[in-house]
Amino acid sequence: MRARLGAALAMAALIGVGTAGCAFITPQATTKIVEAANGVNGKVGTVDIRNATLISDDGENASLLVTFSNSAKESRALTIQYEADGEKAELTVPVAGNGNTSFGADDETQVVLRGITATAGSLFPVYFQYGDVEGTQLLIPVLTTDFEEYTNLAPTPLPTVTPTPVPSTTPAPTATPEAPAPEATPAP
Repeated sequence: MRARLGAALAMAALIGVGTAGCAFITPQATTKIVEAANGVNGKVGTVDIRNATLISDDGENASLLVTFSNSAKESRALTIQYEADGEKAELTVPVAGNGNTSFGADDETQVVLRGITATAGSLFPVYFQYGDVEGTQLLIPVLTTDFEEYTNLAPTPLPTVTPTPVPSTTPAPTATPEAPAPEATPAP
């Protein structure tokens, strides 16, 4: 009886060690951070950059869809730098203190990057910085409005200005009618 009990305990210990051994050599899946959104995240000083995505249908103009979360009490003037038409371009946006400031979604202000070269599916480099805090560059994915959740989020086109001809300030010369010859009046 003792031998059976000892064998049963030994077998239970082997099964326990055998099944628990996998946990010693297999990495835990919960330790790996996976982005659950289409955009990318970053951080500049006290400002977290959340789910940054560019929406563009033409590859030349893109709306930045992003949320900035500022943990500081003070608001920040965040500078966004990118390459446009072969030169450095920049925009500055206000980021409220102690909260979130979002751009690009329905009923939110659009931040439009104009003059870029970014095809759908590519990653476009954008640099974020404020004050004298060291900035960060993110490679932001470029998506189109073909995705249902991004419908109506592409940049609003700039109005097309059609020049209207302006009349010359000097009027063209016109012919002056000749004065009629005086009529002869009968002599009295």
